[in-house]
Amino acid sequence: MFIPGFLITWATFPGVIVHELAHQLFCRLYKVPVFNVVYFRLGNPAGYVLHEKAESKWQNMMISIGPFIVNTILGALIALPAAIPVFKLDNANLLDFILIYLGVSIAMHAFPSTGDAQSIWHDLKNEDTPLAVKIAGYPIIGLIYAGALGSFFWLDLAYGVAVAVGLPNLIVNLLA
Repeated sequence: MFIPGFLITWATFPGVIVHELAHQLFCRLYKVPVFNVVYFRLGNPAGYVLHEKAESKWQNMMISIGPFIVNTILGALIALPAAIPVFKLDNANLLDFILIYLGVSIAMHAFPSTGDAQSIWHDLKNEDTPLAVKIAGYPIIGLIYAGALGSFFWLDLAYGVAVAVGLPNLIVNLLA
């Protein structure tokens, strides 16, 4: 089933906002000046963060993959309180379903963009890039492009559901 990407982006705008906040958070963490942030807009890209280059290649890579870390953790944590009433007690209310929607929306926007992959790639091509960054960076670039290709097959949604529904459900079952 084909649904235009902009409709999915509009329906899951909280995830876009958190994605851009995560880039900005990692810039702040590494004291990298941020020039402009667009958290959400009706266009392509739906959001972006323009920032100065970080002092190290490792920091640049972490700024690029920051949304994967932040969106994954936040998506799971937001959905977790809804897991008990939805999966165990069978007495969920509207707020529980809103929390699950937010968790899925945020987690499905965890994947870095191909622009983030290009930024990492640019750093890895330099001779002065440390070997450890190259060893970590090349597989990350491959995973980012695989995720971008997989989004055509709803991989981002599957990931969001796994993080915001599957993981909290697993936690609830382990604690029960």
